[in-house]
Amino acid sequence: MGNRRQPLTSKCDFERVKSTYTVREISRHFGLSERLIRRWTREGLIHALPSDEQDDLRYDFVALTQFRRLRVLRAQGLTRRQIEADLRGQLSLFPEYEGELIALQRRLSPFEEALLYDERGDLRAAEAYRKAISEGDCVADAYCNLGMLELGDGRIAKAFDCFTQALTHDSRHFESHYNLANLYLDEGDARLARLHYEIAAELEPSFPNIYFNLGLAYAMNKEPDAAIAALRKYQNLVSEDEARHADELLASLERGGTCG
Repeated sequence: MGNRRQPLTSKCDFERVKSTYTVREISRHFGLSERLIRRWTREGLIHALPSDEQDDLRYDFVALTQFRRLRVLRAQGLTRRQIEADLRGQLSLFPEYEGELIALQRRLSPFEEALLYDERGDLRAAEAYRKAISEGDCVADAYCNLGMLELGDGRIAKAFDCFTQALTHDSRHFESHYNLANLYLDEGDARLARLHYEIAAELEPSFPNIYFNLGLAYAMNKEPDAAIAALRKYQNLVSEDEARHADELLASLERGGTCG
């Protein structure tokens, strides 16, 4: 890594894998409209957790794997209609039953158990993630979340190692690319930050904060035109209030200023 410098204020909101996600989080994460997500849920193509309120829909880790599959299908160039056909095909893999089903408790996987500990703030979470890794359960996700625990305890080098290990097991793991980029940006290594942000943008092209931080990385690399384009893209993806966060940096770049 390069010499540590303090970049302009970034949006280094590190990403961990969670046990549940709101409609808005799924929308921002995967570039899907909330209306489409709700329609797919009503039609049973995507399974949400039980809720009495349509506005309070939440999606668990199982649903997250469905959305990740959609990301892959979209990257392969499939249209929305083809993606919906794939979702319906996945539904047909399960037998249909008449009448009401009785929800039976199932045993949590090692990774799901670790998630439960983590979100309760239980100190057993780190060891549980290591167990998930040793048992081959959601290894990239487990390394990513273990990295977040190391980061929270101030062990930066160990966090770097965990995120890197996650990518060893899944080279397209979005959260780990994004987290590594944030760490490199914090450490003043704009070149490697740029690399991981660009990969993250390929994986999640509608995730706004990538472009804000990518704009910073470009600016630190003395690439003002690319920085301006990234920041403009950020502004196009967020609300008017959030878009103002980029105004100062854009004004500086358009006047010919640089960062770092």
